[in-house]
Amino acid sequence: MTRRGLVLGCGGTVGSAWQVGALAAVQEHWGWDPRDAAVIVGTSGGASLATMLGSGVGTEELVAGQRGQEAARESVRRFFTEPPAALPAFPALGGSWSLVKAGRRDRAGLMTMTGLAPTGRTNPAFLDALVDDLVKDDAWVRHPAVWVVAMDAKTGERTAFGSADAPRVALRDAVRASWAVPGWYPPVRVDGRSYLDGGVASTASADLLIGQNLDEVVVLAPMATDDGSRVSGVGGLLEGLMRRPMSRGLAREVAALAADGARVTVICPSTAELAAMGPNFMNPRRRLSGMRTALANVPQRLGAPLGGTR
Repeated sequence: MTRRGLVLGCGGTVGSAWQVGALAAVQEHWGWDPRDAAVIVGTSGGASLATMLGSGVGTEELVAGQRGQEAARESVRRFFTEPPAALPAFPALGGSWSLVKAGRRDRAGLMTMTGLAPTGRTNPAFLDALVDDLVKDDAWVRHPAVWVVAMDAKTGERTAFGSADAPRVALRDAVRASWAVPGWYPPVRVDGRSYLDGGVASTASADLLIGQNLDEVVVLAPMATDDGSRVSGVGGLLEGLMRRPMSRGLAREVAALAADGARVTVICPSTAELAAMGPNFMNPRRRLSGMRTALANVPQRLGAPLGGTR
């Protein structure tokens, strides 16, 4: 039987909606339920999706939740239909000189800019409401291997909460940390260290699955492209400052994962899909169009999985 991993990248409100559509397309086209993945890695917006899948929420319920339909439980429905605003609360002075130095050392421009960013002050309570409904008493999801990726705010190193080597942490804190977009949400303290959005270090952290003895890995990466696609206009120029380095980083990770013996299927938005999603991936007005464009377009790019479709 094929041992398959699933990687869900960063992407905010709109990117998460696009991933819901892509997950539904994969399940319909391949006959594979993403909840059956041997390992699920989630970063930022992908972390909340990993939490839902790991808690037993299937793609039909995810789609229903995005549409505000009662077929989805209330916590899932409200999480999708009552997202944060398109712009953050006014941030506080802050930043991390240590992270600036780490970014310069590793030639990581996004990390350097993050070190210069102010401290976010937007309330992440919408994340707590979802996690607290799905998981009780500070437990983890029932799936045996759901990893939530965040970045150390001083060193830039990644931590995959839920993995064997990571500090033990309540799931709500792990998801908050993974969602802590610089300048948007505040850093999260875990075991004496501060953590930020894992997407700053890597858009998807697909390389964390190296050594997991996987036959195939499916990577959904709304903030990357594999064919040069980009958002048009002035907003697209700004969005491209993140998309280009994220795409290069993902390409390196995919190559390393393939060298480890896994077949890797990468699904990124096309130019048409990016046009439907817009340049601000936190814009709630683009949420449904993000899901719809994935449902309509992703099936056209899917080949056959290992072992064939069921």
